[in-house]
Amino acid sequence: MKITPKPTCAIAYSIQQLGDKWSLLILRDLILHKKTRFKELRESKEKIASNILANRLKSLQVNGFIEKLDPTGTKKSTQYIATDKGIAAVPIIIELYLFSINFIDDYLLDVSQMSIKKQITSNRSLFEETKKSEYIVFVDGLKKELSKFKLLGQLN
Repeated sequence: MKITPKPTCAIAYSIQQLGDKWSLLILRDLILHKKTRFKELRESKEKIASNILANRLKSLQVNGFIEKLDPTGTKKSTQYIATDKGIAAVPIIIELYLFSINFIDDYLLDVSQMSIKKQITSNRSLFEETKKSEYIVFVDGLKKELSKFKLLGQLN
């Protein structure tokens, strides 16, 4: 097993945690697009391979960025949600977006992407706070449903 020394620089630490090609895109899909299932994440427009997605989900989970909800213990019921640490990556995702969006021709963006561009560029702070709070409400709803499901399972 390869032992990676702990970085002593905050930027090096961040890159070690999130610097691969897929981790921030997975967090983007979880938080901004509210995708929770493996299949939904695999079907993202970037077309991540299943084995790489499984590897990145495991890495994000081990590093505390996401949590796995598994009500029945089956792959079909498994959902992934961002933790507080994962949600803390939203400003990074937004800054990367702002860094590059003006280098992408508008004709390449669909209606949803144009809407996001308008929202972020008109009021970045409002976009960030709104997306974070919407996601927290979304996750709370998932957890409530999971609790009901578990309770029903105990009653039967």
